[in-house]
Amino acid sequence: MHISIDTDRCIGSAQCAIAVPSVFEQDDDGLSTVIPGREDGGGEPMVREAVRACPVRAITLEETEEA
Repeated sequence: MHISIDTDRCIGSAQCAIAVPSVFEQDDDGLSTVIPGREDGGGEPMVREAVRACPVRAITLEETEEA
């Protein structure tokens, strides 16, 4: 999987960072970001819940094939 955040859409509610702090954080402007190196979700089972919890649907989760 690959996670990305549309920073133009993000309102900084931090629901993703609350759900999965090992994958998401907030930047200096208060917007959510994916922690560098964690774009694949790091095997966290709650990533999908974080995507669903985003009130403005700023998080995109793309399924990728495992190598």
